[in-house]
Amino acid sequence: MLKTDDFSSVFAFRNRRSRDLLQVSRSNGNGLDHPRIGLVVGKKTAKRANERNYMKRVIRDWFRLNKNRLPPQDFVVRVRRKFDRATAKQARAELAQLMFGNPATGCGKQV
Repeated sequence: MLKTDDFSSVFAFRNRRSRDLLQVSRSNGNGLDHPRIGLVVGKKTAKRANERNYMKRVIRDWFRLNKNRLPPQDFVVRVRRKFDRATAKQARAELAQLMFGNPATGCGKQV
């Protein structure tokens, strides 16, 4: 997702879940037959562009490997806290919990 309207429509649903490092907002559907992802990594989170780009690469790679298992919805992933190579595994695990987790099991708090 690249357009502001796409991001705004996802944020309007207010269907958000968050963990320590990441927050995921999702729409009810996107009218397509595949999921889409949007990424938000602010300068407050990581000042250097190469750090922000690394975090986006990790999230995009996880999405590429798992998009066949996701429903056709729009997802916006916001990085809440900086992660690096040492904590990338934790970020991937959180992303899996937020995308696939069941609210009844307590995976990620509903915001």
